Amino acid sequence: AQLSQALNGVSDKAKEAKEFLVQLKNILQQIQENGLDYEACLVAQCDALVDALTRQKAKLLTKVTKEREHKLKMVWDQINHCTLKLRQSTGLMEYCLEVIKENDPSGFLQISDALIKRVQVSQEQWVKGALEPKVSAEFDLTLDSEPLLQAIHQLDFIQMKCRVPPVPLLQLEKCCTRNNSVTLAWRMPPFTHSPVDGYILELDDGDGGQFREVYVGKETLCTIDGLHFNSTYNARVKAFNSSGVGPYSKTVVLQTSDVAWFTFDPNSGHRDIILSNDNQTATCSSYDDRVVLGTAAFSKGVHYWELHVDRYDNHPDPAFGVARASVVKDMMLGKDDKAWAMYVDNNRSWFMHCNSHTNRTEGGVCKGATVGVLLDLNKHTLTFFINGQQQGPTAFSHVDGVFMPALSLNRNVQVPLAPLGCPHLGPGGPP
Repeated sequence: AQLSQALNGVSDKAKEAKEFLVQLKNILQQIQENGLDYEACLVAQCDALVDALTRQKAKLLTKVTKEREHKLKMVWDQINHCTLKLRQSTGLMEYCLEVIKENDPSGFLQISDALIKRVQVSQEQWVKGALEPKVSAEFDLTLDSEPLLQAIHQLDFIQMKCRVPPVPLLQLEKCCTRNNSVTLAWRMPPFTHSPVDGYILELDDGDGGQFREVYVGKETLCTIDGLHFNSTYNARVKAFNSSGVGPYSKTVVLQTSDVAWFTFDPNSGHRDIILSNDNQTATCSSYDDRVVLGTAAFSKGVHYWELHVDRYDNHPDPAFGVARASVVKDMMLGKDDKAWAMYVDNNRSWFMHCNSHTNRTEGGVCKGATVGVLLDLNKHTLTFFINGQQQGPTAFSHVDGVFMPALSLNRNVQVPLAPLGCPHLGPGGPP
């Protein structure tokens, strides 16, 4: 039994050895084929270099030929011009000498003035520099071939091929959502030998659409803000290096919040704005109106929020509404083209956008009043409420884009955000 067991072991090893020999023979064949391929590739690459050098040599020779022809033309033009002037001057001198030899003084006096002028004109034609070469025989062309020679001498094989990075691993325990932001984290697998130059994070549009790049860099943690509420996003990541881009990771699915929770933003508000109560209450240190924004951004869906009037002194005009992030913050909300607002005093209200005041409506606010804002991005409308009742008609239509809750007020007003566990609305209020 022991011998039989030993023979079986030897038989298995013999079988493995035969398979190994077949593998080695296949490697021999692959070496031959790969060697021929590499030789052909090397010849083609070197021939391409020679062709490129030949083409460049032809271009350089053309430049030298053009420069030579230009210099020759300049010299021949100067020779012809100088020869003509020389002939004219020589002829004039010979004529003057013949005139001087004449024995008729009266005849000489008649033409002497004209001859003097002709001689002076001829002399003036030999201007300064006329007897100096316009071009040099030297060629102001220098070919610096040393860098190319050094590159040729350094031309050699790269011994080690760099492989593309492997698949990154998403760290699901660190991936999370907050309001309309998602955070993703990933890492490379252990014992990764390929270098990594960076990562490409891709996200779809939250509606099953195509992926798009949202981050390219070396970090392994990324937060994407400004997404849609109540939406499902798919995310994936891949790594890259000098050899190329690696495969995608598995896709992670992230759900943004179905309800937006926000406070006043202490970072984007005007410096005169004073926030308290964990950034849920706003007032101002100035008698002028100042703007503060909310921390959420809306681009689709239906959103409703309320604000209480805690303090209302001297009949100011606080303004409630929505705005772009770039809204002007040192004047009343709605005076520029980046905000849509309702401003209201103790008796009446107006809608305002681009400093255009419309729809004056009776009914104002006082201490204890509640102002509601309904942003319906499905219907692209903005509507306002005071104490649960709609204030005027639909304030604005055709609103589209990304909006943030916004408020402007001065030191006579204090406004906190109202919790909306179950908002109280009378007839005509939002559903």
